[in-house]
Amino acid sequence: MTRSIYRGSKAEVIYVGAEAVLIKYIFLGFKAVYKFRVSKPYRDSRLDSEVRRARTINESRILINARLSGVNVPVVFYIDIDKALIVMEYIEGELLKDVLSSVSVAQACSIIEDVGVLTGRLHKAGIVHGDLTTSNIIVSPNGEVYAVDFGLSRFSSEVEDRGVDVHLFIRSLESTHYSYASKVVSCFLKGYGKVVGPELADLIKDKVKEIRMRGRYVEERRGM
Repeated sequence: MTRSIYRGSKAEVIYVGAEAVLIKYIFLGFKAVYKFRVSKPYRDSRLDSEVRRARTINESRILINARLSGVNVPVVFYIDIDKALIVMEYIEGELLKDVLSSVSVAQACSIIEDVGVLTGRLHKAGIVHGDLTTSNIIVSPNGEVYAVDFGLSRFSSEVEDRGVDVHLFIRSLESTHYSYASKVVSCFLKGYGKVVGPELADLIKDKVKEIRMRGRYVEERRGM
């Protein structure tokens, strides 16, 4: 299984990171992404195997649960725990960070509201993404938004964890699209509130403010 994906000329390495390698290929006739978790030579071999196995199981469970909860995420086709491998659906489309550079503010607002709905569904399912940025959202050709890269995700319903997710997304908007970030953040929160309800949405907004204040305090302390 592992060796065979390298034989075809259509196999394409699309990402090489510290934790994983992603290869685009075909699985049973479908376009797929093969995600291999990379072995760490500095770790004890048994510990390394257990860590990679545990993270593979966790990510697979989260993807499956998210999908069952109506969240747009890649379908899991195949799992090989011993090889720390997940084969999942390849999502056609563009990264949100690239899409936002070529659309109007009104169009951006509509897309980001959909991201808010997606995030709300994730949180309602008891899942936090862990790295929710414009680089981990794909906009499909028909305009649907999908969340990808669940390597840092976990099951949690804590307000703190949900607040960090929302904070990370807002920060990614501000860092890559500062000129109109403030105009579209409200669109994200509107979509989020549609799913989780006004009471929880207000709690999360307050938590985001608190997290941002902590960040400012740390920056001020560093500057002293």
